[in-house]
Amino acid sequence: MAIEIKAPTFPESVADGTVATWHKQPGDAVKRDDLIVDIETDKVVLEVLATADGVLGAIVKNEGDTVLSDEVLGSIEAGGAAAAPAAAPAASAPAEAAAAAPAAADEDAIGAPAARKLAEENGINLNSVKGTGKDGRVTKEDVVAAIEAKKSAPAAKPAAPAAAAPVVVASGDRTEKRVPMTRLRAKVAERLVEAQSNMAMLTTFNEVDMTEVMALRSKYKDLFEKSHNGVRLGFMSFFVKAATEALKRFPAVNASIDGSDIVYHGYADVGVAVSSDRGLVVPVLRNAEQMSLAEIEGGIATFGKKARDGKLSMDEMTGGTFTITNGGTFGSMMSTPIVNPPQAAILGMHNILQRPMAVNGQVVIRPMMYLALSYDHRLIDGKEAVTFLVTIKNLLEDPARLLLDI
Repeated sequence: MAIEIKAPTFPESVADGTVATWHKQPGDAVKRDDLIVDIETDKVVLEVLATADGVLGAIVKNEGDTVLSDEVLGSIEAGGAAAAPAAAPAASAPAEAAAAAPAAADEDAIGAPAARKLAEENGINLNSVKGTGKDGRVTKEDVVAAIEAKKSAPAAKPAAPAAAAPVVVASGDRTEKRVPMTRLRAKVAERLVEAQSNMAMLTTFNEVDMTEVMALRSKYKDLFEKSHNGVRLGFMSFFVKAATEALKRFPAVNASIDGSDIVYHGYADVGVAVSSDRGLVVPVLRNAEQMSLAEIEGGIATFGKKARDGKLSMDEMTGGTFTITNGGTFGSMMSTPIVNPPQAAILGMHNILQRPMAVNGQVVIRPMMYLALSYDHRLIDGKEAVTFLVTIKNLLEDPARLLLDI
């Protein structure tokens, strides 16, 4: 009995997908819940699993083909069909032998079996060798002589270089490789161009003294990890916490434009940019304003692992009212991040550097980080954007404000 293999049901935001990889080939035995094929969409890679034991039958959609929601990809021959491929070669053996017989007879007319084997191993065309055997057949000795002649031919007279004008040849490896753009990369490119084309985007900068946050983290990181089942205390949770507090005070930064309307969100779904082998992905921490530092760090760690393994789900990638990206992990000192529409703003973190700062009339060395806030000027005024970023700066330079709500 043939069981259809169908593409998953895509959400409304995903029009179609592309067959990325078939992990099984026709005739391969499959078991229930075996991974059969990967479907790549604009956001994630969806895995299609076998629904029954059997043998993979015909493949309808090949790698690279575009598929729609619930479209048939192939079929599985369920039940005892798994034994069929093993019996097939024995049944067809006589026919294959009969078909091969004329070819073998023709080859025997040219050369002996030993000669054919030796010629094949050494890349010698048997038809080009003069046979000295009976009826002009090529013997093993003829092939050996042809091999020796082939080895000595290059040494006899090397090819003379052309007497042309000297040509300057670039040194080094100049290979090129052309590969199709992945759907994720193509979608990211499309959205980035769309954001720059359709928004009045502007970036404001500030800097934050990380002394207090770093001291707090250094003092409590071991106890924090022990108290929260191995969850490590990083810097991102402080920034998410400070951002959600600032979003409460400046609702326009957490809003979005829908046509001619402004939609104010009474919650903070914070997207955290994560780098993966497939490209930049932005999973979302839902209701981040209600999460503790441990919950934020645990969520980010889970997203990072899923991104590396390609296991992020569609729900984890959609939505979001505000985004934070950390280029500092790669050494970036300053950047202008691009807003992820329909959101109105994105916060960029950067590298922490020891720099001389003037504090109370004295020059001291402090760990400083540049912050960048890119925002949609159609929705957010410059005063709001600057004050929002200053609020984050103040909360991070005095973390007690986060606990006291001041």
